[in-house]
Amino acid sequence: MADLKKYNWNTEPVQNLSNDSEWQKFVEGATKERIRKERKAELDKQKNENAKPKTPMTGTDWVKFAILVVVSVAFILPILLVLMNSFKTNVSVSNEPFAFPNGDNFVGFDNYTNGIEKINFFPAFFTSIFITVFSVAFIILCTSMCAWFITRVKTWYTKLMYLLFAFSMIVPFQMVMYPMSYVANQLSLDNMFGIIIIYLGFGAGLSVFMFAGFIKSVPLEIEEAAMIDGCGPIRTFFMIDFPILMPSAITVAILNAMWIWNDYLLPTLILNRQKTLPMAIQYLRGGYGSIDMAAMMAMLVLAIIPIIIFYFSCQKYIIKGVVAGAVKG
Repeated sequence: MADLKKYNWNTEPVQNLSNDSEWQKFVEGATKERIRKERKAELDKQKNENAKPKTPMTGTDWVKFAILVVVSVAFILPILLVLMNSFKTNVSVSNEPFAFPNGDNFVGFDNYTNGIEKINFFPAFFTSIFITVFSVAFIILCTSMCAWFITRVKTWYTKLMYLLFAFSMIVPFQMVMYPMSYVANQLSLDNMFGIIIIYLGFGAGLSVFMFAGFIKSVPLEIEEAAMIDGCGPIRTFFMIDFPILMPSAITVAILNAMWIWNDYLLPTLILNRQKTLPMAIQYLRGGYGSIDMAAMMAMLVLAIIPIIIFYFSCQKYIIKGVVAGAVKG
């Protein structure tokens, strides 16, 4: 530390002090000490603000915690069993499904390679990717515009349209699957392009319902200001409303992507030549009840990986979008 008493503060020029090594060390040390104290004060302030008093768990809290643990295990255990059995022999999967892989039944990645060859995995995989991506894109685009029109245009037929969309959510698929298959065949929709239109129809009900609930919470003054600036209805929607709808759009995308990716019944009824991934996996069921369970487990693992990655990358938007769409009725 510099000895400050040796300096004559009345006559010592400031520029002379800047060349003194002891003075420079003193200034640097004082500056570092001040920065350290300020940083420590900020951290202490943040710690005090974030600190919350911990309350002991009551008996009800322990019961809720136990229920959540049981539910979590019930959901996670089947996935772990599928993953574990994908590395075992076919006999071991059938006789000891709950046993861990060991030196006797562990086969490495043989089940994966065999399954990929048997079901022609990659064409089916890219068919599922194509159908899922374009179906979700069309659902988001068309239903968001429809919900915006229904919400902003107050007429009797828009109210009727909203009721019809809401009613379509409670109609069981089994009631319409046979006439739908016939109509799709007559209109040449029995291909990977036509099934996108069919998915748009089945996914419109929930999507319009969610988008309409969110649009009702968007202030109308924002759109009026855009129209004053010269925006037409289409430009107002895509430049003003659609960016605001992004949380609900991502929520709709996640819900519909999980449904379309895992769907087996509708592609089986509609598609003639192409195969989606759930359809291809069923080809591991042989004649007279024989099933290559080990290869099937491996293909199930490969089938769920893309949708799990997509879900975890967007899961924070699900509750946000659902809650935002429930602000106003």
